[in-house]
Amino acid sequence: MAEDCIFCKIIAGDIPSVTVYEDDVVKAFLDISQVTPGHTLLVPKVHVPDIFAYDADLAAAVFSRVPKIAKAIKASDPRIVGMNIMNNNGTVAYQSVFHSHIHLLPRYSGQDDFSIHFGDHTDQYDTKQLQAIAAAIHERIEA
Repeated sequence: MAEDCIFCKIIAGDIPSVTVYEDDVVKAFLDISQVTPGHTLLVPKVHVPDIFAYDADLAAAVFSRVPKIAKAIKASDPRIVGMNIMNNNGTVAYQSVFHSHIHLLPRYSGQDDFSIHFGDHTDQYDTKQLQAIAAAIHERIEA
C-alpha cells in the first residue's frame, strides 16, 4: 500500500467507495465522476503505478476479471449498447491517479457525451516505415 494513494486508501476501506465487485486480487467500484452511468474502475489490490509495473501473473489475474465485470455492467441496464475499456498510463495518456486502474465505460446510443478521437495518419507512413516501427518493438519483447 502506498500511503498517499487514494486507490490504496479505497482498497483499505479508509475512503468510502461503492463497490461492484471484489476478490483477493482486485476491487471494482463506481468512479465518482460517472462519465457515463455505470462507469466502473477496476484496480489491482497490490499497488502498481501503471501497466509497465505489471508482471505476467498480475496482468493475467487483473485482466481476466474484465469480461466478468463488463458483462455484469452491460446486463445491469438495457440501454447500454457498448462499452469502452481504457487503461491510461502516464500523464501524457491522461492518467491522473498513479495506481493502475482500468476504466469500464458503458455506452448509451446517443445518450452520453463521452468521445475519443483517433487521428488518421495513414498518409504519413509507408510499409517500410511501419516495418521499422514493428521491428523496433519486436526486438524489445521479452520472452
